[in-house]
Amino acid sequence: MNATDPIENRPIRVVLFGSGPVLTHDARQFICRLETHPEIEFAAAFCQAEGRSWPAVTRDFWRRRGWLAIPLLAAWVLNEAGRYLRHPRRERALARELDRLSQRIHFISDIHAPEVIAQIAALSPDLGLIYGSPILKPAVFETPARGTLGIHHGKVPQYRGNKTTFWAMYNGEATAGVTIQKVNAGLDTGQIVKAGEVVIGRRSQRAVWQELEQLGLDLYIQAILDVKAGVATFTPQIGPKGKLYKNPKLPDLLRFWGKQFKRRFLRA
Repeated sequence: MNATDPIENRPIRVVLFGSGPVLTHDARQFICRLETHPEIEFAAAFCQAEGRSWPAVTRDFWRRRGWLAIPLLAAWVLNEAGRYLRHPRRERALARELDRLSQRIHFISDIHAPEVIAQIAALSPDLGLIYGSPILKPAVFETPARGTLGIHHGKVPQYRGNKTTFWAMYNGEATAGVTIQKVNAGLDTGQIVKAGEVVIGRRSQRAVWQELEQLGLDLYIQAILDVKAGVATFTPQIGPKGKLYKNPKLPDLLRFWGKQFKRRFLRA
């Protein structure tokens, strides 16, 4: 397939940028949807990680969360196991598909290394896609011909930074949002391509996140197809910027769990 052909006449060629020694479940789903969509050509994924061993996974959790890494790592293992026990056929099929694509999924120590950028450029991608990557420099996100899109699980500009679904629920918002944006040099300040939200109510964080995750995947695919068709809209963010949220600490988690308990069980 010739990447120089008009994009309307062929599948749009995409590369994905991520991070961490393992792909999150939603990132795995996203890659498989890219691969199986008839109008999208998944060229490769580039994930920044120190390694892929269990020690590397542990170090990654520790670097990001400190002492909270211990319970969070245990919760992650239990969640992965529980997902497999609930949906064994689906998870086995997902694992087989990722194994088939393994030669196109690259785990590298520095996503900004000149040789990595050259490897990305050699693929002649039409569009870059961020799913949990480190903060990218223009040398990477401007390499694809039509730039790079990113998914942010939060409303912008009100909720920027990390764990914004958690913080939206912590702050008592009525809804939680997800945004597909055109990546620029700022942090969650790009033009909006697609956006959606889900109702929070008295629902658990898990239930809200699962619905938001699936909505985000659908919006992301539609944004890619809009870029391919030449009908994507790029809307500037409107309104004052909210604070730049960071990962919650233990006191934040304890207060949140207390609020969740009162909201779900103590109110009529």
